[in-house]
Amino acid sequence: MKEQQSRNNRQQTSKEKQLEQFTVSNDGKPMTTNQGVPVSEDEHSLKAGVRGPTLMEDFHFREKMTHFDHERIPERIVHARGFGAHGYFQVYESMKAYTKAQFLQDPEQTTPVFVRFSTVAGSRGSADTVRDVRGFAVKFYTEAGNYDLVGNNMPVFFIQDAMKFPDLVHAVKPEPHNEIPQAQSAHDTFWDFVSNNTESAHMVMWKMSDRSLPRSFRMMEGFGVHTFRFVNDEGRAHFVKFHWKPVLGMHAHVWDEVQKLAGKDPDYHRRDLWDAIESGNYPEYELGVQLIPEEDEFAFDFDILDPTKLWPEEIVPVRIIGKLTLNRNTDNFFAETEQIAFHPGHVVPGIDFTNDPLLQGRLFSYTDTQLSRLGGPNFHEIPINRPVAPVHNNQRDGMHRMTINPGQVSYHKNGLAGNSPSPVLEEGGYAHYTEKVDGRKIRERSDSFKDHYSQASMFWNSMSEVEREHIVSAFQFELGKVKSKDIRQRVVDMFANVDKELASRISEGIGTVSPGGQGAASALSSPALSMMNTVKSPRSRKVAVLADNGFSEALTGVLEQLEQSGIIAEIVSTKLGVISGEAGSQLEVQRSLLNSDSVLFDAVLVAGGRQSVDELLANPKSLDFVKEAFQHYKPIGAMAEGAELLLEPSSPGVVVAPAEQDSPLFAEELIEAIAEHRYWSRVV
Repeated sequence: MKEQQSRNNRQQTSKEKQLEQFTVSNDGKPMTTNQGVPVSEDEHSLKAGVRGPTLMEDFHFREKMTHFDHERIPERIVHARGFGAHGYFQVYESMKAYTKAQFLQDPEQTTPVFVRFSTVAGSRGSADTVRDVRGFAVKFYTEAGNYDLVGNNMPVFFIQDAMKFPDLVHAVKPEPHNEIPQAQSAHDTFWDFVSNNTESAHMVMWKMSDRSLPRSFRMMEGFGVHTFRFVNDEGRAHFVKFHWKPVLGMHAHVWDEVQKLAGKDPDYHRRDLWDAIESGNYPEYELGVQLIPEEDEFAFDFDILDPTKLWPEEIVPVRIIGKLTLNRNTDNFFAETEQIAFHPGHVVPGIDFTNDPLLQGRLFSYTDTQLSRLGGPNFHEIPINRPVAPVHNNQRDGMHRMTINPGQVSYHKNGLAGNSPSPVLEEGGYAHYTEKVDGRKIRERSDSFKDHYSQASMFWNSMSEVEREHIVSAFQFELGKVKSKDIRQRVVDMFANVDKELASRISEGIGTVSPGGQGAASALSSPALSMMNTVKSPRSRKVAVLADNGFSEALTGVLEQLEQSGIIAEIVSTKLGVISGEAGSQLEVQRSLLNSDSVLFDAVLVAGGRQSVDELLANPKSLDFVKEAFQHYKPIGAMAEGAELLLEPSSPGVVVAPAEQDSPLFAEELIEAIAEHRYWSRVV
């Protein structure tokens, strides 16, 4: 209730005030047609007699059915399954020395945003937790116009030139002859593409890593992927890459978990984001930038414009400059999340493009997509897409035009309207960076883009042994689904160029010839790439508390300590309702063992109390619940008799309170264990 009041009392952003004008509530209102005519009957169509034919003159039926028949619009070709939220961005320090972008200059200013997270390959109806890249797209509603930072949760991409983007997507999508498999890259055409397009090696390493299995949208990084430019008031430019760093750190699921989650709760990630915002646990991400002066463009052993390459943080440090906070859920999924239109070409003064050939192609394709999905050139007038900055130009008409522009003039230059609207170059108008370009028309790629393996090798070198095991397992799973032995062998041979040990380990599980030998394309490593080095916090972690009637009264004190640390505890019991403790205290059960599962939680706590434990032991699902959490390396706590449900009480990450008087210290140890996220040293 307090969180709800806080949300109701907070100051509206300029974008929220704008959206409010288009928000219509039906609560307590009389029903009407779309023409505003009151409706007296909405149960039965108009007929000639009670058993007669429906009459064509029933305009209410026709309108209702016609609208229903046209409710769906084409889904996005990629990033079809997404979920979004509103929030705001605030810069920590002025970046005026680097960019004239207004929203990056005043630490006192907040800029409203809308963020859409997504999977890439699956359809709108696919599961949230599939192995995939995640989209991380942010629309800034700045006073100088909309700026879209359209990125992913991985800093590189599969291809170097947008010419190959349709080929990549065709390869990873369900195969055209049978529309199988859905939302998976574990099939022949994808790996056929990979093995014939070796520039994909680096990105495939990321995709086979745990970065493809994020614990939540709140616990994954975001990247602008491309190299952009910052341009300041003096016209000086810096190359820039954008990073989003989650305040909660980066954390992932394990492979067995995501497969089960796809069945237990296919909406797991969107539900997690929605619930976090509703409960006041607002997701936060810090914005970081990597900056390279124009004169240092060629100072590195990789091409800084190559989208299959990252800039190692140890070489080009990430400078944290601001924070993004998501604090409001949508009112209507379709009107906001589904209709929002992102485009990397939506920039504001101070942010410009580079000659990254993948970025250059995206600058064309996004507008083309919106024209198809949203019905014409006026998609910018849909409320969620409208800028908060005023819009004045000579563009007119078109499908779904909503703005009424009075007057007889719709051209430039003109005399009838005093040459208005007029350009504002001297007053902050957008001016492209005056880059010198000199070259012949040619269909080739720069030689500096030809190294396909060094950074893929660097990624492998940077991983912990646990992460390496997961990468190898992912390769073996995916390639194990590939029917063509030739494709499997080509992939193994290809990744021998990354690291021969990696290729040999992959080969062991998929029936191919091992390349043998030792060696890697690079000896470099980057500790920033390992998720083992991330922030670890207990805040907003979910704990399943297994308890039943007769639970130990010490549980209430432990629950209070968990809540104080920001942990969300849910009571899971043999049935829904209210359970009573040994001394009569009561707890409401949020989930039953029948409609719950350990994969929905970050940790498990088994309450003490003889009667409670006996009730749990009598239900095999409670033992399976704890066993599965143990096998997924999760923290597990047990109080007194609750230890009887444990497999290995002395294993890492298992915290036991042998007696009630130990509960305060037990709670502290459990909170520390939950913050750790996983215990990879555990033998399962």
